Amino acid sequence: MRDRIIVKRYAQAYVDFASPKIGVELCVEEMKSLRWLLREEKQFVHFLIAPEISRPEKARVLDNVLKENYSDATIVFINYLIVRHRVYLLTAICDQVRTQFAHGDLVDVTLRTTFPLELEIIGRVKAKLEEVFAIHSNLYLELDPDLLGGVQVVVGNRIIDGSVRNRLLQLKKQLLKAQVI
Repeated sequence: MRDRIIVKRYAQAYVDFASPKIGVELCVEEMKSLRWLLREEKQFVHFLIAPEISRPEKARVLDNVLKENYSDATIVFINYLIVRHRVYLLTAICDQVRTQFAHGDLVDVTLRTTFPLELEIIGRVKAKLEEVFAIHSNLYLELDPDLLGGVQVVVGNRIIDGSVRNRLLQLKKQLLKAQVI
């Protein structure tokens, strides 16, 4: 579970870092290509993970081998994963980028409510979210009676929780912290 969260964050970080330089479409294409390379060339994977090979040596080889087919942003990202000791997640990150960003710069947004909303309200919520987060979105509506009321919005890795359940949990935490004199 923890690695899935980390993979999602690194995938988002890669796209946030690389897309201004090369665009979202090329980010996805490079991750697809890199995923194929990692699957076909097992020695390359062992090279990236090998602790006995120094980081500068890995950086030099990456620059020499990948510079013809990959952008500088992708090579910098792989080097960053090596420095952070997260290169073992590279295959999963490639898959995450491919699945999460294959539709371009559209962001999946989930709107959870306890009851169905009118189309006009859904449209206004979508427009406001796109304005606030400066995104284009695919909005999905999900009914969740456990919220007890209110709404919960999931935009990428961010959660905006305006549910009654969340408010009750926050109130419970405050009451537990309160000291009785």
